[in-house]
Amino acid sequence: MSTPAVQAGEEELRRRAAAVDDELVALYPDARCALIHDGPFQLLVATVLSAQTTDARVNTITPTLFAEFPEPSALAAADRQGLEELLRPLGMQRTRAERLLGLGRALTERFDGVVPDRREDLMSLPGVGRKTANVVLGNAFGHSAITVDTHVGRLSRRLGWSKHKDPLKVEADIAAVWEPHRWTDGCHRLIEHGRRICRARAPRCQECALLDQGLCPQVGV
Repeated sequence: MSTPAVQAGEEELRRRAAAVDDELVALYPDARCALIHDGPFQLLVATVLSAQTTDARVNTITPTLFAEFPEPSALAAADRQGLEELLRPLGMQRTRAERLLGLGRALTERFDGVVPDRREDLMSLPGVGRKTANVVLGNAFGHSAITVDTHVGRLSRRLGWSKHKDPLKVEADIAAVWEPHRWTDGCHRLIEHGRRICRARAPRCQECALLDQGLCPQVGV
């Protein structure tokens, strides 16, 4: 059972976390998913491809990919060699091609070619983990979902919201300090701040509005 002092500390942490997001809204009002997509299928495929590469690099090949394979059934029937060649700029093209072929087949055979909007169903698909499922749920279906990438994890620790590196534990810690309406877009704002200011190496603390506002304790910096 929490003591009054613990409860007061938790309430203060939630207040500061909300203030952080309010400040980031002002800094990055247009922050959104960096993967260019049109609908759940394209976002799902792009997010699966983004593993171990950058969103910007994925965006260079997806226009051609989606023109050739506009729906799951087309992807399921893709020529493996041709698909690998299209994916070559991302590296690990054989593995990526295998994942996309399996994804196309699973969507076609198990979900009638429709991307499901339940986390459990999404995570049953080839190449889809919790992070990918949350990206799709939050950005394609409008559900409140927390996406813990390297930037979100790093900032949650530096801001004092979490002590963990396990993405699932970080997700739970963020959920404890943010209201659900902040989750999806708030993560985009954390990512943007992590890319521009709060970098892994040589963070630009002298330019950080969160530090200026007294909202960042700089844990581990």
